Amino acid sequence: MGEWRAVHGIDWTLRQAAVFCKHLGCGSAISVGNSWVSERTPVWELIRDCVQSAFALRECATSSSSVDTLDLTCSESVRLMNGTSLCSGRLEVKSDQSNQSWSSVCEADFDQQDAEVVCRELGCGPPSVVQGGLYGEMGSPLWSKEFHCGGHESALMECKKSGSVKSSCSRNKVVGLICSEPVKMEGGPNRCAGNLKVKQGDWKKVDGFFFTLKEAAIVCQYLDCGSALNIDITRSSDSSGCSIDFDCVKSGFSLKECAVSLESDPYFSLKLTCSDSVRLQNGANLCSGRLEVNNQFNQSWSSVCEADFDQLDAEVVCRELGCGSPSVLQGRGYVEEETTVWSKEFKCGGHEPALLDCRSTESARTNCSSGKVVGLTCSDPDDVRLVDGASHCTGWAVALLFLQLKEWRIFPDLGGRSTLSVSCLDLL
Repeated sequence: MGEWRAVHGIDWTLRQAAVFCKHLGCGSAISVGNSWVSERTPVWELIRDCVQSAFALRECATSSSSVDTLDLTCSESVRLMNGTSLCSGRLEVKSDQSNQSWSSVCEADFDQQDAEVVCRELGCGPPSVVQGGLYGEMGSPLWSKEFHCGGHESALMECKKSGSVKSSCSRNKVVGLICSEPVKMEGGPNRCAGNLKVKQGDWKKVDGFFFTLKEAAIVCQYLDCGSALNIDITRSSDSSGCSIDFDCVKSGFSLKECAVSLESDPYFSLKLTCSDSVRLQNGANLCSGRLEVNNQFNQSWSSVCEADFDQLDAEVVCRELGCGSPSVLQGRGYVEEETTVWSKEFKCGGHEPALLDCRSTESARTNCSSGKVVGLTCSDPDDVRLVDGASHCTGWAVALLFLQLKEWRIFPDLGGRSTLSVSCLDLL
């Protein structure tokens, strides 16, 4: 090789690019993107599987040319090690950039305000857990100072520090930290609806062009919301966004780690609606599962005892979730574990738009075993039609309609296609 070149920058996830931060002796990966140049220039194309397999980077490079080059931001002085994502792990700090040595921090020298600063510096959400020994014992020298952050600083090393007063710090007392993931819905009526955004450097809208309700359901569950109800996409005027690699997500990585930057191509921003009050868990599809109801005061989910739920209640739930009529209502249907149980009996009339709009009374039951919580199967929605034809199996292609939530719309002509192919089996 013997020649310095930029790396081709298309479709790198943050998880894939994190290996470069480690290779350079830097901290955690914060953001990844690409820059566009006006004419093709020589670049190194790095084979992703090779890079992730711990080979030397030069062994994974092939010569190429491109107008897109890789941009990467790593933290300089803090990192999280051995965590389940880039936003969790054992905290390590580095004060001297020249000797490249990292030190663990004793929990006696670190508090909640310090954690706020670290999580923000790493491009993550607010801290949810700060605990010694959470991610293994000390694997590096021990930091000798106590941090005194105000919580507003942009980096941990900008905080005031003093000599540590601790006389010792056992190996299982080093700081383990979990920051919340920087993913949110914005612009909707509640936290479970709106434009989906992921933070990589800046907050970026997520491209929804290839989104289906199956991908939407993963996002709803990730945000601890209810079932996926509706997706809507509009052409974005923003200069940058990101897409989500769902193969990466299904491998157990976070949405932030699986985001791919979109810097130059136009994209369609995603507006997503998840239920904020009911969901079906562990079912075979989006319209079946164990019924859970959200307590709006503490945002906790509870199962419902079958003694407190009847057919009219089921009609309301299925309609609220955009499904067809209830076909199976039984206890034991989708139970895999003990769950907390809703304390009220529902008394729906069957016409209400949402389960929590129904009247309810305190439950008369004395107990409810895990095998007696509601399992519900709603029929699939009638979501495809042909109209203006001689029968329900014929019609103009331009008149093909589909159901999103409770509204029939003309199927969008995305990508300039003027005809659509539909299986007649779908219309039976």
